[in-house]
Amino acid sequence: MVDNLLRTTVLGVNEHNFETVALEIFRYQSIHCEVYNRYIKHLQLDTTKITRIEDIPYLPIMFFKNFEVCTNQFEPQIIFESSSTTGTGISKHYVKSLDWYNTAFRKSFEHAFGSPDNFCHLALLPGYLERSNSSLVYQVNDFISKSQFSESGFYLNNLTTLAQQLTTNIEQQIPTVLWGVSFALLDFAENHKIDLSNIRIIETGGMKGRRKEITRAEMHGILNTAFNTDYISGEYGMTELMSQAYADKAGLFTCAPWMKVKGREINDPLTPAFPGKHCVLNIIDLANIDSCAFIATDDIGKIDTVGRFEVLGRLDNSDTRGCNLLIA
Repeated sequence: MVDNLLRTTVLGVNEHNFETVALEIFRYQSIHCEVYNRYIKHLQLDTTKITRIEDIPYLPIMFFKNFEVCTNQFEPQIIFESSSTTGTGISKHYVKSLDWYNTAFRKSFEHAFGSPDNFCHLALLPGYLERSNSSLVYQVNDFISKSQFSESGFYLNNLTTLAQQLTTNIEQQIPTVLWGVSFALLDFAENHKIDLSNIRIIETGGMKGRRKEITRAEMHGILNTAFNTDYISGEYGMTELMSQAYADKAGLFTCAPWMKVKGREINDPLTPAFPGKHCVLNIIDLANIDSCAFIATDDIGKIDTVGRFEVLGRLDNSDTRGCNLLIA
């Protein structure tokens, strides 16, 4: 099968062959992904003349709300759905192979931090836990179930129990990741000011209508003070992606080898933006073999000269949902 050959190719992607593999996947999806094929025809593009990665068109992310974005027809093993706080609909990602999804998100984490099995995973994800089709909950549940530490687990609103477990892990020197949606981390910080300087904190999203939106710098300042830490990491991921990027101490997200972020001009979606300039983010996720690997998001950010990026907000009238977003 062509898609299985592409999966093997994606796992071997590096900086030298990324463009070659991206063009191969583009040619495959431009034919076999019906929604992407129709979009390309609407743009009146001749795919035979697309020979550079800069010329590949990106499918607007809103298409995942209105169409089944699939490469070829298949029976999905799972359908992930986005959250939506604006009532404008939800995105759906039809996943052909859970084994492939597991590989993509586990290797994304491993690229940033090492094997997820070597950490105790404590997850403060209210809102997500209340949904049975959240890709984030699926991901973190996999980390919890495969962790070598039995203390791993989800916490809904039981903040005191979470604080006690964190204290125990610190005392026992257990390497720990605290996953938290932004509003829940702020709730936790207000009620439990404990030293988490030896805990890796990964923020996974915005306020989701639970709190007033604040800047990323303001939120991290509050958390840094409450938890005596100078580093709040973050995960950039979304329902429509198989892979994730993680933030470093400077707040810049770094992608796994098979994922890249490109910029487009805010007022001209077909014009690339220069590094360091405010732009709208386009995502190349080569692991998206069974949907579309080239997605035009509604996220505003900046990309540096080596491909690291920061997220500054959303285009006007876009959903405030999933992924890792706070206002600029």
